[in-house]
Amino acid sequence: MIAGAVAVRASSAVGAAARTLAGVGAAFILTAAAGTARADARQDYILQCQGCHMADGSGCPGGVPDLRGEIGRFLEVQGGREFLIGVPGSAQSPLSDGALAEVLNWMVRAFGPAPAAAGFRPYSAAEVGLHRTPLTDVAAVRARLIERITARRGLTASAAAGPKGSR
Repeated sequence: MIAGAVAVRASSAVGAAARTLAGVGAAFILTAAAGTARADARQDYILQCQGCHMADGSGCPGGVPDLRGEIGRFLEVQGGREFLIGVPGSAQSPLSDGALAEVLNWMVRAFGPAPAAAGFRPYSAAEVGLHRTPLTDVAAVRARLIERITARRGLTASAAAGPKGSR
């Protein structure tokens, strides 16, 4: 009887330890996968976006918009999320919807601005797939969104454009 009780207790302890280890292992795998997703998103940015937007997101004045401190502002206005998916570089990239979602999420976090990056709802593969149609008049859509952004912030368009100019 005592040997049976000890065996049951030992079996329960081993089961509990195994469940704990399994939980820790799953948490480790999920954490590692999240880190890998971020690393892969950065690598995808380097391969798919950096050629025009530069490594630091600075773009090219007069041609390619500066992402630094700006990209997250598009998430603050209606149509902004869809715009970032629909710009030709995004919509026509060879990335899967899931990979493009991760790149967009990485870009918002990396280039900000910090308040927008801290509180934004991350893109999902489903959302990207739903809106992944290339825009035909990027400049006009962008101008309308910048008007909404500046109105929301209580600025004039020229004050919002600031010294970067190519927005």
